[in-house]
Amino acid sequence: MTDMIGFIGVGTMGEPMCANLARKSGMTVLASDRDRAPLERLAAAGVKSAALDEIAAGCRTIFLSLPGGREVEQICLGEGGLLSKVKPGATVVDLSTAPVALARRLFAAFEGQAVAFADAPVARTRQAAIDGTLSIMVGATAETFARIAPLLRHMASEVTHCGDAGAGQTVKILNNMILFQTVVALGEALSIARAHGVDGKVLYETLTKGSADSFALRNHGMKAMLPGVFPERAFSTEYALKDLGYAIEMAGEKGVPALGADVARELMERAVELGHGKEYWPVLLRAIEDATGNG
Repeated sequence: MTDMIGFIGVGTMGEPMCANLARKSGMTVLASDRDRAPLERLAAAGVKSAALDEIAAGCRTIFLSLPGGREVEQICLGEGGLLSKVKPGATVVDLSTAPVALARRLFAAFEGQAVAFADAPVARTRQAAIDGTLSIMVGATAETFARIAPLLRHMASEVTHCGDAGAGQTVKILNNMILFQTVVALGEALSIARAHGVDGKVLYETLTKGSADSFALRNHGMKAMLPGVFPERAFSTEYALKDLGYAIEMAGEKGVPALGADVARELMERAVELGHGKEYWPVLLRAIEDATGNG
């Protein structure tokens, strides 16, 4: 096992993160994905395409960036997965957003093989992934966090140790839950303003000057909802529903009401029914418009 870095999953967020890691770390990065196209693009950053077995055998640190918990569980615990192949002394870092319970289960399973594990889900947009200005929330032991933080900073401007295994996922999932509910409010406000003859641009620009200003307003509101731009190669409504489901499940486990999250889920599900499941998730605006007949 060498100091090479492995990167499994180079999709919408994983590709730019992997590129930044290769360019900034000065280390050899081996990447694996079912899609050959991003691997071919990453070659320009010096990333080498490799099979899972090669990554498990040769890399001291292995990053995962996968669609969700099901894929993470399969890659790690499935037949022929990382747990059966990775070498003692290695560190596995999951950058995906996945259930808290799975993160804790993976920590225990890898610990039994003398392998460190950290859940380190990322927040902010694909552009932030390209720019290397993500926010990464980490659940890990203090020793593991100290070891991986320099690598994470090649991909992020904010790296926060949130606590032990599962803490990173907890904070990230709740971050998304709050964001989703904020965007619901922005969508409702935009629809109401337009219905009353107020220009949406005037509304949103004025909100930036008052107490309703937010990251969600300036990004999801002004760059997506206002112009009606919801590209498919972005964080889709289907992916957002997955993350929101994790939050609602967490709330249910502890008997905490999550009424705002339930509303956001209802609107996202309606957006999927309207055919917007693959589009950037602020497209939930279309569900609001559909309900009022203003779409």
